[in-house]
Amino acid sequence: MKLLALDTATEQMAVAVGVGESAWTHGSAGGALASATLVPTVLELLAQAGLGLSDLDAIAFGQGPGAFTGLRTAVSVAQGLAFGAGKPVLPLDSLLIVAEDARAQGALEDAPTEGPEALLWVAMDARMDEVYAAAYQRGPSGWEAVVAPHLSDLDTLQARWGQAPLRLAGNAPAAFGERLALPAGSRVWQTQQDRAGAALRLAREAWARGRGLPPEQALPVYLRDKVALTTAEREALKQGAGP
Repeated sequence: MKLLALDTATEQMAVAVGVGESAWTHGSAGGALASATLVPTVLELLAQAGLGLSDLDAIAFGQGPGAFTGLRTAVSVAQGLAFGAGKPVLPLDSLLIVAEDARAQGALEDAPTEGPEALLWVAMDARMDEVYAAAYQRGPSGWEAVVAPHLSDLDTLQARWGQAPLRLAGNAPAAFGERLALPAGSRVWQTQQDRAGAALRLAREAWARGRGLPPEQALPVYLRDKVALTTAEREALKQGAGP
């Protein structure tokens, strides 16, 4: 199994190459820098692994949700490389990458098999006083999205959580502080230690399950339909006007 995984959905850029159980990973600042540094980083990791693009079985990419520019970068690079090499793509849920990284940190070690505490919630700062959120459970067959990725305001998300203690991964608690109050007894994994390694593990699982797609089906998951107008519309709403 020879896979390339890349993700630029957050302020981190994560790239990994896997050959069997061996892995070459890279994590660095993303954001606006990703569009200029992603391809050179991919080529450098492939060289370290002794591979060319044609040697790969598939190319995995973080499809979102996440920052608009980051998702566009990941999708365009993955699609372009896959078209050029004649390889399939593996779309990865970018919030699930956060969950998988938290799992590697022990987030599910003592989790029950059912009930609210069996879930691992992910909450990432989406800016504009909103959060990208989802809830996952991991069983014998792998990860399952119990609550699909969605865009939420703080009040709605907290109401959905209720009062049961949470297992929560992601940067939303750090971003919002006391404004995002967590139920008593909640445990939080705010820091991603190895996003590239987490993406590669998910890519391996996706490939093993036959989830490869043709390059033309490499599409991002946007949870905001009007990216350019959102700020203006929200300001209008604050003033009591419609969009």
